[in-house]
Amino acid sequence: MYRSGKLRIILLEDNDTVRRVLSDSLTYRGYEVFAYPKPTICPLLILPECRCTNNQSCTDVILTDLDMPGMDGLQFVENLKKKNCKCGHVGIMSGWLTSDDIQRAEELDCKIFQKPFKIEIFIEWLNGIQRVIKPSRELCNWFQRSPQSDS
Repeated sequence: MYRSGKLRIILLEDNDTVRRVLSDSLTYRGYEVFAYPKPTICPLLILPECRCTNNQSCTDVILTDLDMPGMDGLQFVENLKKKNCKCGHVGIMSGWLTSDDIQRAEELDCKIFQKPFKIEIFIEWLNGIQRVIKPSRELCNWFQRSPQSDS
C-alpha cells in the first residue's frame, strides 16, 4: 500500500518522442508517471485480473494513445474494465478519431484529447482530478516490479 498527495498516471504512447515529452512534462509538474510504449507490455494488461483490493487502485489516471501496436487504446481500456480496474479517470489521445471511436470513448467514460494538443489542456484536466482525489487514498504498487516500465 502507498499513500501520496501526488497524482499517479499510467501513460501509453507508442511514439517515443511524444511519450518522453509528456512523461517529462508531467513528472516536472509533480505527477508520478509510469510510461509504456505499447499496451501489450503494460503490467495492468498482462495479468488476467486486477490485483487491487476493493479500497485500492493502481493509478489515478490512465492516458493512452488510440492508435498503437498490438491493441488500440480503447481496447486497452475495455480490457481493464472487464478486469474491474478501479481507475476512474481515463484520457484517450488521437490525431484522428472516427465517429465510432468517439462513441466508444464516450461509452467508456473517457476524456478525449485531439492531437496536436497543448500540455496545458492535460494539466487543466489533471488539476480537476487532483482536487477530487483524496491524498489518503490507497494505491497498489504491485505493477512497479515489472521490468518493462519505461519511466
